[in-house]
Amino acid sequence: MRHFTLLFSLFLLLFSNGIDAQNSLTFSEESLPKLLERSKKENKPIFLMVYAEWCPHCNKMKKEVFTNAEVVDFMNANFICAWQDVEKENGDFIKKKFDVKSYPAFVFLDKNETVLYNLSGEYKPDVLLEEAKNALNPKMQLPYLEQQFLADPSNVDKCLAYILALGKGKERKQISAPAHKYLATQSEKDLVSSQNWKVIANAVTDIESREFQYVLRKRPAFETLTSPIRVERKINSVVTELLKPFTENLDTINYYKQRKIAKSINFRHTDSLIFNFDVTLAERAQNWSLYKKTTAESVEKFFWNDARMLKEIGQTYLKNITTIPDLNNAIKWSGHAVELEESYDGYLLLAQLHHKAKNNKEAIVYAKKAKNFSESMGWNPTDAKKLLTELGVK
Repeated sequence: MRHFTLLFSLFLLLFSNGIDAQNSLTFSEESLPKLLERSKKENKPIFLMVYAEWCPHCNKMKKEVFTNAEVVDFMNANFICAWQDVEKENGDFIKKKFDVKSYPAFVFLDKNETVLYNLSGEYKPDVLLEEAKNALNPKMQLPYLEQQFLADPSNVDKCLAYILALGKGKERKQISAPAHKYLATQSEKDLVSSQNWKVIANAVTDIESREFQYVLRKRPAFETLTSPIRVERKINSVVTELLKPFTENLDTINYYKQRKIAKSINFRHTDSLIFNFDVTLAERAQNWSLYKKTTAESVEKFFWNDARMLKEIGQTYLKNITTIPDLNNAIKWSGHAVELEESYDGYLLLAQLHHKAKNNKEAIVYAKKAKNFSESMGWNPTDAKKLLTELGVK
């Protein structure tokens, strides 16, 4: 009897493990050459996930999408599934080979290593299934769409089909070449059309290009065609794509070269965006002289009605600035922030700035306001109490 019970328990364990194994998609970690060999033998395309362990979107998909029964069944039946951690062996090679810029990235390959389809970002199970089915459809694959476009580069529908498919897995800068090839066939006056706007909106990134400069010159016409918000969003996205890489890499020389071009747009919303990048670059570079100069010149011009940004800048002053006149600027901005929007963190920031500027009387006033506000909301004002104790208030 004991023997039977032991065997039955072992059977249940193996059975449950088998179910668990089938409830999640199994990814191969084989090298690309071995995957291509398997693709030829099994006559299946490859589904390659490029990810990083620290990427929350990657981990969410592993947990929530690649355990979905329908996804598991479809992908196992139709693809050789593999993944590559970019921080492990061969990761850098795969990243460069397939021009991966963000994670997760999904590359669909045939047995000859031809890229059939690309995806990037986080997907829900039903959307991933739909895209995987597209990747199996010859008329939706990138080589076919490219061939169709190149055979007739003045055809807007073929251009859009190609760039929209490319855009599912690539950044705008990576898909601009076919867009400009098509747009070169269009006169300037023909650019103001709904289809041509779609091409510009989805793929034009060069701030000095003929097409973007025409959008700037004829902005009212494009605003009538689409909407003022969409045109503003496009202008801001081009400026962001121009300046963001230099702020991330702390490349101040090239940042200020490109900033001159961005400033030539002379559009208030764009100037506000550029100011945001100026502040970010100075802070990331820890160039506090530049940070003080930049904020002193333009905070009130661009952020005067933005309580969140006023408090963020105030926090930066609190952590990194010691000169009293500059702290007084931060006190002014943070004070206006609580006028716009009363908050515990706003009152506490004011108290801390006053304390740092040696205005202890004012520091006590605002620390008490922070404490009272917090208690009125049912919160525990730990930091306000701590500051009051430090200021000698029981």
